[in-house]
Amino acid sequence: MPLPMKDSFLIFAFRKLNNVGIEKNNMTKTFYVTTAIDYVNAEPHIGHAYQKIVADVLARWHRLIGEDVYFLTGTDEHGKKISDSAENAGKDPREFVDEISEKFKKAWKDLNVIPDRFIRTTDEDHKTVVEEFIKKVNDNGDIYEGEYSGLYCTGCEAYYTEKDAPNLICPDHNRPLENLKEKSYFFKLSKYQDFLLDLYEKNPEFISPKERKNEIINRVKEGLLDLSISRTSFDWGIPFPLDNKHVTYVWFDALINYYTAVKDKQYWPANLHLLGKDNAWFHCVYWPAMLKSAGIELPLKVFNHGFLTFNGKKISKSLGNAISASILVKRYGADAIRYFCLRHFPFGDDGDFSEDSLIERHNSELADKLGNLVSRVSALVEKYGLEETEPLDISETKKKVEDHLNKLEFDKALNVIFAFVDHCNEYVQTKKPWETKDTKVLYQLSNAIKDIAILLSAFIPETSEKISEVFNFEINYKGLNDKLKISKIKKAEVMFKKIEND
Repeated sequence: MPLPMKDSFLIFAFRKLNNVGIEKNNMTKTFYVTTAIDYVNAEPHIGHAYQKIVADVLARWHRLIGEDVYFLTGTDEHGKKISDSAENAGKDPREFVDEISEKFKKAWKDLNVIPDRFIRTTDEDHKTVVEEFIKKVNDNGDIYEGEYSGLYCTGCEAYYTEKDAPNLICPDHNRPLENLKEKSYFFKLSKYQDFLLDLYEKNPEFISPKERKNEIINRVKEGLLDLSISRTSFDWGIPFPLDNKHVTYVWFDALINYYTAVKDKQYWPANLHLLGKDNAWFHCVYWPAMLKSAGIELPLKVFNHGFLTFNGKKISKSLGNAISASILVKRYGADAIRYFCLRHFPFGDDGDFSEDSLIERHNSELADKLGNLVSRVSALVEKYGLEETEPLDISETKKKVEDHLNKLEFDKALNVIFAFVDHCNEYVQTKKPWETKDTKVLYQLSNAIKDIAILLSAFIPETSEKISEVFNFEINYKGLNDKLKISKIKKAEVMFKKIEND
C-alpha cells in the first residue's frame, strides 16, 4: 500500500537527496538507480551507452561499499515512432521490438553493464502496473476526456507549442512538425503547478545539474497545460483502461517502468534517475505530478546529463553519425571505453567522443601508467618475493574518491586514483627494487596495486578482476583496510596492449 500522500511527501522532503541510500530495518542501505529506457526504433550506439556505463559504475560502487543495490535499464517499445519503424522494416511491431531489444541487451553485456533487470514496456507486469496506475490517477479526479489539436513530432512522441518550435520544426530532430487532431484523455497537469514549484524550492537537489533545474523552474512558472495521455490514431500501445478505443500515450506508459520494476520490492523510491537533458521535462514535471496524483512516493534525485557528441553534434542514427558500442568494444575493449567515457569529460556536460582521444588515454594512462605498474611489480615479485611491512597510505585517496562519487564526479574520482598510480610509479623509480631487491618495498607496491584495483573495480571491472587474480586477493571494500596476504605471484600478462592510431 502506498503511504498517504501527506506522509509520503513529508518523508520525501526530509530525506537527504544527494545519492543517499534508504535504510531498511536491518540498517542496510538500499540504492536504486535507473536509466532512460531506449526507444527501439533503431539499434544501440555509443550515445546510448554513455548513460548506461555511468549507472553501472554507480551500481557496482554502491554494492562495493555494502549497500543493497537495484539497477534498472531497458527498452521503450510502444508508440507511433515504433509502429512506423516496424512498418518501414516490413515487420510486425512485436517481431520488430523483440529483435532490436535483444541488440540493446547484447550491447550492454559487451560493455560489462549488468542491470538487475532489463525491463521492456511490452512486459506483462508493466502493462498491469500501468493500468493500475491510470485507475489511481482517475480515482483522484485527474483524468478527463477531450480533444487535442497541436503540433506533433513522432520522433519525440510529443506535442510542441509554437513558442517551443517557432518555425514549426522539431528542435531535436530538425524535421517539420505534424498538425494532429484527435480525441484524447487528459491528465490534469495544470493542477500540479504549485506542487511542483514547492517541490523544487524545498528540495533543491531534486533536479540536477543547476542549469537544468533553472530551465525547468522557469518553464513551469509560465504555466502548465494539461497532458494528452491517450491516442486513437494507431494501436501499438498499452490499451487505455478507461476506454478500449484508445491506447496509452507512450510517455505516460514509459515513465511508470521505474515503479513497475520494484513495486513489490524494498527499493522504491528511486535514489537516482539518470536521463539525457532532452528528457528533463518529462521526468522533472510529468513524472512527479503523476506520482503525486497516484499517491506514490517521489524519487529522490533526477540527474539530466549532457550528450555524447561526435564532431560537435549529438550522436544519432537519423543524423548518420551513430557509432556502434559493440564495434567499439571489439576494437578497443570494454574497459577502455568505460574509462574514456568517465574520464575524458565531467559528467553532466556535453562531451565530444573522439577515437583519437580514446587511443591517447588508453596508451598513456591505462597502458603506460596502470598496466606498466602491474607488469613491473608482478615481475619483480615473482623474482624476489615479498616481505610484509606497513603499506603505503591509501586513506586520503579513498576519502577523495568517495566524496567525488557522492557528487557524481567520475572524472575527478579517476583523476585521484591515477594520481595514486603516478605516486606508485614514482616510488618504483625512487626505490629501484630491481637493484636493491627490497622485498618490503615490493610488498608496499603490491598492496598498493590491490587498493588501486579495488577502487577501480566499479570503473574497469574486467581489468580489476585480472589484477586480483595476479596478486591473489578478493575485491571487496574492507580489503582497503586489510593487508595483502603473502602468496606466490607470477608476472602479469599485458593488461593493455598499445593501440596504433591508424
